Amino acid sequence: MKLFTDSDMQAALPWAALISELKEAFAKGVSQPLRTSHAVPVPGEPDATFLAMPAWEEGGKLAVKILFIAPGNSARNLPAVNASVMVFDAVTGQAEAVMEGGELTARRTAATSALAADQMARKDAKSLLIVGAGTIAGNLIPAHCAVRDYETVKIWARRPEQAQALAGQFDEAVTVAADLDAAVAEADVIAAATITNEPLIKGALLKDGAHLDLVGGFTTEMREADSEALKRAAGGIIVDTYDGAMAEAGDITQPLAEGTITRADIVGDMAELCRGEAQPRTSDSQITVFKSVGAAIEDFTAARMAAAS
Repeated sequence: MKLFTDSDMQAALPWAALISELKEAFAKGVSQPLRTSHAVPVPGEPDATFLAMPAWEEGGKLAVKILFIAPGNSARNLPAVNASVMVFDAVTGQAEAVMEGGELTARRTAATSALAADQMARKDAKSLLIVGAGTIAGNLIPAHCAVRDYETVKIWARRPEQAQALAGQFDEAVTVAADLDAAVAEADVIAAATITNEPLIKGALLKDGAHLDLVGGFTTEMREADSEALKRAAGGIIVDTYDGAMAEAGDITQPLAEGTITRADIVGDMAELCRGEAQPRTSDSQITVFKSVGAAIEDFTAARMAAAS
């Protein structure tokens, strides 16, 4: 049985190849039950979350990821997401690989967002704003830069020193945004990867034609953008999966409950987008939104790709 560390996953999952594999997988499809989620109380802190996410391809492979998401880890200078992945033969049940899941999760999440942006963002997009400065935010930069030739990349985080530390990992083209509202108003593409219940991105500030990528929220209480953002993107909204978004994505469920948007404003999921069946961008002025909560097909694709390397 193969063992993969996070460092191994970096080499096994190059951006262009991973994005291409994800596009093919979304278009083809796999079996992926809705993930199992459990709240884990942590004394004196927000609840942690335990998740189990299986997916398989008939006659091929089965991959299952288990995650422990601890919001309080930011104060301990530890990653908020801890995960492991196992790959099995879906016919014999033999275990074939065990993988540390942190890098896999970050890379498949960022690659899926970049895939959505490649299909949804304007072809002439030149400015990228990253909201957040954690592990996934750091992966969003090279992933998005693999599908668009950005002239400027800015990072905003509540703690400026974290944004500065992340920017320092890249060249001088990546800088820190001091003011979030001003940065939102300037950006062609905005990718948010935060754990917040209070919307950070104001829809009124989005420029015409902007693409908004919402990655961080994974419960119905969590939101990264306000209802105005979803309202302005009506008819241009894509989710990774309907089951996940409708059950777990506060950025989707709350505006739906308010009546700010309707189900018809969500024009497709990633499978339909990758098959060319959904067309979220109808003009250069259309604002588009991709909401990701994470799907087992992404872990399956990345794990299968790594196991074959």
